[in-house]
Amino acid sequence: MHRRTFIASSAAAFATPAIARAAEPHVLPGDDVFVTETWRELGSRTIGIVTNQSGVLSDGTTVVDAVRANPEIRVKALFAPEHGLRGDRDAGTYVPSYTDPRSRLPVYSLYGDTRHPSARMLDGIDVLVFDIQDVGARPYTYMSTLAYVMESAKQYGKEIWVLDRPNPIGGLGVEGPVLDPAYKSFIGLYPIPERHGLTIGELAQLFNGHFGIGAKLRVIPVRGWSRDMLWSDTHLRWTPTSPNVPYAFTPLVYLATGLIDEGGVNNGVGTDRPFEYAGGYGFDAAAFARTLNARAVPGARFEPLDWVPQRGFWAGKTLAGVQIHVDDPHVFPNVRTAIELLAAARAQGKLHIGKPANFDRDWGTDTVRLALLNGASPDDIVASWESGLSTYRTIRARYLLY
Repeated sequence: MHRRTFIASSAAAFATPAIARAAEPHVLPGDDVFVTETWRELGSRTIGIVTNQSGVLSDGTTVVDAVRANPEIRVKALFAPEHGLRGDRDAGTYVPSYTDPRSRLPVYSLYGDTRHPSARMLDGIDVLVFDIQDVGARPYTYMSTLAYVMESAKQYGKEIWVLDRPNPIGGLGVEGPVLDPAYKSFIGLYPIPERHGLTIGELAQLFNGHFGIGAKLRVIPVRGWSRDMLWSDTHLRWTPTSPNVPYAFTPLVYLATGLIDEGGVNNGVGTDRPFEYAGGYGFDAAAFARTLNARAVPGARFEPLDWVPQRGFWAGKTLAGVQIHVDDPHVFPNVRTAIELLAAARAQGKLHIGKPANFDRDWGTDTVRLALLNGASPDDIVASWESGLSTYRTIRARYLLY
């Protein structure tokens, strides 16, 4: 295959062709339903809104602006997750509390001194409204924030309304190992797989019912969404959910490469195409691509290339590897692809797990690391997940809304 060199700073190299969009979206997120209909059921109760830049209606209006435009809705405070209210802070960066200059509302950080709303933060609030876009992946911290908000709602006697949103990678597929409770962390609180196949509203119901939070929960469903829909099928505009999830395509590959960096494989973070690349310093890109393409990963092909990250540990260095092209996103197995990438890196002698605890935290188990180090095949590793996934599917079925 032809090998090319890409420089991450070149806008032309990353030009995305325009995608035709229907005049009206096929799908209405739960916040559309809330601001046009369901708000009336609040009565005189006061709300706090847990949101960020991804909490937008189908016309692009933020839920905060839409709610503040209605003088009959009483808003007391806003609550911000990782990356902040505007989504402009890097992963893992401390998020402060402050007063929002646009709305003049207090913004309480849930990724700063505390990750649970406190009694002081909730003073005068009757209902917490949650409106944040998920990406369909267990390690994405917004869902842990949801769980912690639900716990505080239960503790302090508040209601929580979750304004549901589409799962951008669909609601059919589930993949990956189910988290071992011994590896519980903020990127994995409950025993669910890496790709959970639920909307945020369905996750809230699972957390509340099966995992016993027991909050007074209400989910405002999405209208027009079905489980086989990807984001592109909704005709909704994509709002970046965090700095490294800039495009509607990114959630498809997030679990494919977001799970490989602790194995010593660069995933393109630090470039303008985060999570679309896999490789590193000294990789044989052509051989890497041949190995991966020979595996016939459904819906995917791998193109050899070089890239130069602009940010992070590898900034300014030329790395070699592959770009992932997803030709059929409806069948693309993103978690299996992570295993294929790690096994192909192992074949080149490039699998380097420097911090086993971090690798195991990302995967929610030590079994993946041990299997890779013991030479297990990708097929055997993927097959080892099936028992846990079968149990999870049975539990999950009780909480499906669509």
